[in-house]
Amino acid sequence: MNRLERALSEKPFQLFVSLPRNEESLANTALAEGADGLKVHMNVHHRASGNSFGPLANYLELFTSIRSQFDGPFGIVPAGSPQDLNPAELAQLSSIGIDFISIYGHHLPAAQMRIEGVASTFAIDDQFDWALLDSMKHFPMTALEASIVPGAEYGTPLVFTDLLKYRLLVEKAGIPVMVPTQRKVVPADIPALRDTGVRVLLAGAMALGTTTDEIKRSVAALRNAIDK
Repeated sequence: MNRLERALSEKPFQLFVSLPRNEESLANTALAEGADGLKVHMNVHHRASGNSFGPLANYLELFTSIRSQFDGPFGIVPAGSPQDLNPAELAQLSSIGIDFISIYGHHLPAAQMRIEGVASTFAIDDQFDWALLDSMKHFPMTALEASIVPGAEYGTPLVFTDLLKYRLLVEKAGIPVMVPTQRKVVPADIPALRDTGVRVLLAGAMALGTTTDEIKRSVAALRNAIDK
């Protein structure tokens, strides 16, 4: 059982932070303010933050240093398309302390579903056929990331229809559900979001901002709301 699997088995609701940039100062800030886990990126252009990320070689020292500073789940988006996914990089992830990959299901090659020492999660978007969730139990996925908000609606308030969809995913998926902050999730949303049964709020640029000061304030506020 790796760190993600252990955390999901031990805590009912957690706060992970998706870093808008691969920077140690941002990781330190998120952890200091109470993040349970972190997510970084490589080989991808990140729509919410507007940043582009290079290959793993650019970040090996950084990721190793971040890993040394906490014992919670540490995940990575390994690529933004099947063509950009590098099997040789995936083989290195466990050795530098990465616990899970986070990638759209339509970007994950079948041959890379199982990575030694690394849990696989997958994201679905607003075009995903939810009937496919009935087949989830046949595959070795640790969690599902509900990235179901259309791109044109990024940064808008969390609404009741979102809660209905998250609850339905929890009921149908059969594995823990993580919700990324494609909406501008605020501390007042936490009770309703938690009541859907989702297990992780994956807070990113839309909810946190992108500067160290913004992330400090936003993570602290979300942490406080969760702890209440």
